[in-house]
Amino acid sequence: MSSTYQGFTAEERAAMKDHAQEQKKAARRSSRADKAAQDERDALAKIAEMQGSDRILAERVHAVITASAPALAPKLWYGMPAYALDGKIVCHFQSAAKFKTRYATLGFSDQANLDDGTMWATGFALTEVTAEVEARISALVKQAVS
Repeated sequence: MSSTYQGFTAEERAAMKDHAQEQKKAARRSSRADKAAQDERDALAKIAEMQGSDRILAERVHAVITASAPALAPKLWYGMPAYALDGKIVCHFQSAAKFKTRYATLGFSDQANLDDGTMWATGFALTEVTAEVEARISALVKQAVS
């Protein structure tokens, strides 16, 4: 019986290494205020590293999330900008370049309060952030932390 499993992709291995480094850096920080400030700087630096439309989308998403849900704290999660409530990731932005996909995504974890019946979306493809998309992101993030 042959297996078709080829192991993790280079992008997946890089994301795991990013996560390990994030955890080590967080463990070294002394105070909670230091951690929060550095986490935000790290997230903004990761956004600044992005190229082209990924960076523009990430900047807009970051602005909408931080304005709509100030209780969410920006931080890195597997090398992606993410937003946590009480230390638990609620949502994250994944650039298209991260895993060589055709579009960026805004994803929500099981910590997000998006439950709607027996099935609901937890990931959204982003190709452009218009005023309508900003309003939808804002509503989703507010619901996620409610």
